[in-house]
Amino acid sequence: MGFKALVVNQQEDKSTSAAVETLELDQLPEGNVVVAVEYSTVNYKDGLCIGPGGGLVRQYPHVPGIDFSGTVESSDDDRYKAGDKVVLTGWRVGEAHWGGYSQKARVSADWLVPLPDGLSTQQAMAIGTAGLTSMLAIDALEKHGLKPGGKPVLVTGAAGGVGSVATSLLSAMGYEVAAVTGRAEAADYLKSLGANDIVMRDTINETVKRPLESESWSGCVDAVGGAMLARVLGQMEYGASVAAVGLAGGAGLPATVIPFLLRGVNLLGIDSVMQPYENRVRAWQRIATTLAKEPLDAMATHATLNDLPKLGADILAGQVRGRVVVDVNA
Repeated sequence: MGFKALVVNQQEDKSTSAAVETLELDQLPEGNVVVAVEYSTVNYKDGLCIGPGGGLVRQYPHVPGIDFSGTVESSDDDRYKAGDKVVLTGWRVGEAHWGGYSQKARVSADWLVPLPDGLSTQQAMAIGTAGLTSMLAIDALEKHGLKPGGKPVLVTGAAGGVGSVATSLLSAMGYEVAAVTGRAEAADYLKSLGANDIVMRDTINETVKRPLESESWSGCVDAVGGAMLARVLGQMEYGASVAAVGLAGGAGLPATVIPFLLRGVNLLGIDSVMQPYENRVRAWQRIATTLAKEPLDAMATHATLNDLPKLGADILAGQVRGRVVVDVNA
């Protein structure tokens, strides 16, 4: 019996087009677990894979969707059985391997984690890769000494997916949060997630003028990179850390080494794609027990497979706020 999926095709001139098509099970790529997908979500990488490819997609036709949650339909691996609720993020699913913008997915059992107690499959996709990355970033900051009760923790790109979840998680953990955004209309939204202060992007997104400024932040989750990250490094208090999770502002880092040498600032790289199973399970469990459901609902909007071509373009243009939950069966 056929099922629906968003399929991206490439034309002779290398342009791409995406549309919902009917597929058969034998068209799915190899794997030892078949999942009846219930929900997916929209990330920046998804926008690239739906549209220009961004060097992530090498073979067409392609089914994007780097995240999904659902129910195991069949399994050749003893770790999972039919009826188990599961979540998938990372492992280049949705890029090199067909992903979650489909009512069915066939993947390796190694890439799955059990759905944590206390979360529905819908809530799991309101969290998704963005939330997992946020928790991994906070864990890394805490391992390097971050504790509640100090100066504010800065979250850059706060109205985006990673920033929204990071803001909510940090607030729930007792941290004072300063949220950076370029959209004044996002202030109320960010405060509803727990932000104590709103920092407008143009006040902090400037070329470094002095290698060290006032010690303003006890930690930072940075989703922007570029000039903003360089500036923030010089504003960290002594021994503080910045967890770098994204590059919305560019891949360059026009900084000096002075913050590292004179203040002992740490720059921590956060990857969620290839994280070991144990780290993923631990992060998901902490999310499930920490994140309040009210802000999770507030940051989520809902979509269907048919909405994805437009949403892909919107997220590349920076026009998507918070998290988008995609009901693949709607």
